[in-house]
Amino acid sequence: MARDYYEALGVPRTADADQLQEAYRRLARRYHPDVNKDPAAEEQFKEVNEAYHVLADPDTRARYDRFGPDFRRIPEGAERAWAGAGARRPGGRPPGGAGRGPTFDEEQVFVSGEGLDDIDLEDLLGSLFGGRASGPMAGADQEAELELTVEEAYRGGRRSVSLAGPDGQRSYEVTIPPGVVDGQRIRLAGQGGRGTGGAGAGDLYLVVRIAPHPRYRLDGRDLHVELRVSPWEAALGSTVPVDTPGGEAKVKVPAGSSSGRRLRLRGQGMPNPSGQPGDLYAEVRIMVPRSPGRRERELFEELAKVSDFNPRRTR
Repeated sequence: MARDYYEALGVPRTADADQLQEAYRRLARRYHPDVNKDPAAEEQFKEVNEAYHVLADPDTRARYDRFGPDFRRIPEGAERAWAGAGARRPGGRPPGGAGRGPTFDEEQVFVSGEGLDDIDLEDLLGSLFGGRASGPMAGADQEAELELTVEEAYRGGRRSVSLAGPDGQRSYEVTIPPGVVDGQRIRLAGQGGRGTGGAGAGDLYLVVRIAPHPRYRLDGRDLHVELRVSPWEAALGSTVPVDTPGGEAKVKVPAGSSSGRRLRLRGQGMPNPSGQPGDLYAEVRIMVPRSPGRRERELFEELAKVSDFNPRRTR
């Protein structure tokens, strides 16, 4: 069984959104496969990533807190049905009498979770509707996460996805639109829970999660990237290349640029099939030679003698 999500992030169950995000960023930097080459790091990163995306969403966090690691097997609305049943084992109508209840997926015969016995779904339905479940019922919509790299989200394309379900492992061919962003849902019609009595199946929704990237940072559709320049490029001005998910772009660095200056490339961020694309922000970072050669050192020493520039002087 997977570790408890709170334990995976190293936070208490009372952690707020800021604490969750701080823990996630710290662990993502430690375990990201592009940074940590330990073979075990990738699995640890996946565990941390899954834990964060479940707990960062108030709805999925509430379901996880109630049902534990089996929360994805519980049909949408089942927690309301359970609350309405009013007992550890369903027995009797909900307050106010039987009424129209939530849609369930009959393939998910048992629900289980922290503090609950295994519950026969038909018994639960009987307690809600005053008898055994009967008649056609539409299949429940289902939801799963689809993790993408920044590059995959930028380009879009076809992707094979395998998901575990009540019927075992199922594979899907998914079309990913270019420029999908974190939290966006991709609908697979009729691929959710099966209906009964001739009713149609529900839909499967894949919720996009963009994995942390060692180079790029996403803010909506805007891309942020570090732009490394030499002291002379920053002082004199220059046009330098910068890597983007769409390929190499050119950035004009104005003369006199200091570290931290942000340069905007309009429309060079994430694509948007139905509107304005995002922008690319390149943040200047001045780099110096770690081990300057003899002539380089002489030139730096000469510059130090003739220059009256003081970066610590208040302007």
